[in-house]
Amino acid sequence: MCTVCGCEDKHGHPDSVAGNGALAVDKSVSRTLTLEKNILEKNNVYASQNRSFCYSKQILSLNFVSSPGAGKTSLLVDTINSLKSDFSINVIEGDQHTSNDADKIRATGASAVQINTGKGCHLEAHSVGHAIKDLQPAQQSLLFIENVGNLVCPAEFDLGELAKVLILSVTEGEDKPLKYPHMFRAASLLIINKIDLLPYVDFDMAQCVRFARQVNPSIDVICLSVKTREGVLPWFEWMTTQQTKMNREPD
Repeated sequence: MCTVCGCEDKHGHPDSVAGNGALAVDKSVSRTLTLEKNILEKNNVYASQNRSFCYSKQILSLNFVSSPGAGKTSLLVDTINSLKSDFSINVIEGDQHTSNDADKIRATGASAVQINTGKGCHLEAHSVGHAIKDLQPAQQSLLFIENVGNLVCPAEFDLGELAKVLILSVTEGEDKPLKYPHMFRAASLLIINKIDLLPYVDFDMAQCVRFARQVNPSIDVICLSVKTREGVLPWFEWMTTQQTKMNREPD
């Protein structure tokens, strides 16, 4: 397994496990660390280019991250249908296989580019940059990036977004912030989704928020249900605040 991101070992990393199952203490460790640093540094260069482009055109770019099934696509579809009369909206869809989610996005009238990662468990800034060029987003538009469903690897890879939006379903358990702290630290907003299911699941909302802010004291939290649309207005208001903040900040 790739120690950089948890993907299949497609980066050609040296084996870091000895034959007896113990960690090998040899040059492979330092080579792996060097390769990890090189991969992340290269990714960050592309991310910086993506971010500069979005700032230059005042494009609000958000990176949606979650476990599989938390409701990223459903939230995007609802958001697009609510805002498409006021904004030009583009979406970059990340999945290992199929174009199912991109097809759902295109059905709303928004433009979408599908990126299939194969065995890869996250999007990278280079491929996102190519997708941005294909989409040619307009000035002051919205750019949503739906990452591969995974609470581990996407935390490490900056795509050039303004912010990571982390979606957590109430069916997943309130202890997720403690289990996956890197993702919760990387996120600017936590959306707790599917609150219409609260009467039917064992989920402590207050405890989940406490855990999230224990890991990341500055994280914003919005609780909503895409199905009933309870709580969606605070989500739209949060985006408006981020867009205003971005337009005030220097490139």
